Amino acid sequence: MIRGIRPLLRGSTYTGALFAVCGALASLPLLPFAMLPALAWRSAPYAVQAGLTLVAWAALLGAVGSVRVVRRALVASARRLLGVPLPDPAVGRRPGADRWRTPLWLLLHVGLGWAAALVGGVLLLLGLSLPGDWLRGEARLSLFGRSVQVAGGWWSWVAALACVLAAAGVCAAVTGALRRAAPRLLGPSTAERLALAAERERLLAERNRLAHELHDSIGHTLTAATIQAAVAGEVLAADPAAARAALRSIEESTRAALEDLDYVLGVLREEEPGTAPTRTLADLPELLDRLRHAGAVVEPELSGDLAQVQGTLSRAAYRILQEGLTNALRHGAGGPVQVRVAAGPDGLELSVVNRTGAAGGGFPTSGHGLPGLAERVRLLHGEFEAGPDGPRRWRLAVRLPVRVSA
Repeated sequence: MIRGIRPLLRGSTYTGALFAVCGALASLPLLPFAMLPALAWRSAPYAVQAGLTLVAWAALLGAVGSVRVVRRALVASARRLLGVPLPDPAVGRRPGADRWRTPLWLLLHVGLGWAAALVGGVLLLLGLSLPGDWLRGEARLSLFGRSVQVAGGWWSWVAALACVLAAAGVCAAVTGALRRAAPRLLGPSTAERLALAAERERLLAERNRLAHELHDSIGHTLTAATIQAAVAGEVLAADPAAARAALRSIEESTRAALEDLDYVLGVLREEEPGTAPTRTLADLPELLDRLRHAGAVVEPELSGDLAQVQGTLSRAAYRILQEGLTNALRHGAGGPVQVRVAAGPDGLELSVVNRTGAAGGGFPTSGHGLPGLAERVRLLHGEFEAGPDGPRRWRLAVRLPVRVSA
């Protein structure tokens, strides 16, 4: 019994009933227009006129429900007064199969609102007025032209309480019906759910890509800047020109990293970001120069027409080489770093080979570099290989499918 009474005591039950009654009252301005067909056919029986009015009223409500602004207002009010967690309607054109949902909700809303207003109102009025009449000895109940004479008695208070509870039960039933129907009629449709899932997948993929870009850019810059700063400190007195070159390289690399960082933070904050910084194979000579300023000996081997490698493939190739060279700086044990880039008619081959030391270079790592590279290569349907290549040598080799245009 307590479970049956509990819904009657919830505040959301009566805010939901208020929501339903407000929907009924909001439909009243449409009633004069709905009466026009009945007024035009005055000779029709009363039942026919009433039916025409109800049909016209429902058609007008359906037309109002097809307006997009009305749907957004209904979702917001249902979320607040019914307590149903409804997301905002998806922006864009609704599929034709879903256009009936809002008109159907509006018809249900108005119908239940009038039921709550009429039935619940009559019961509440009876529950509040009958005890006063019965205290005077008797009461006369009149409804729809019929009246009943009721003698007073102690049980009148029981009947009044039953009327009040019945009115509360009507409010609870109306609120429960609206709350169950809201997710189906005001919530996202199947097409909207698929669109939201696709959008979430796109955002996750974009954030994952940005994480890779930031890891590659910032990781390389910090590694190179640390080594270049150490070189500048060592040769500052003996070779000021070399020290100035190292400092200039630090300035250039950190400026590029700051551009990448500003763009990524703008995207993550959902602001309007600027143009995304693009690093392609055309920027490879600058990358190799920064490594030379850091004291590394780089032996590049470039073959094929690299200028014909464009777009996503060129950007991915640059980031792969950047991560490979960063790892060579972190974990290398001196000696030359061999860089090979070969563009063929059906594939782009990349490799970085360096010597490794016993201690791993002394730089802490996050452990995300090689897994991130492997994932990047996999998304491009390429081949990835990284591991020892003979005694104290490490080799990173990647092959990406490409078609070089003439």
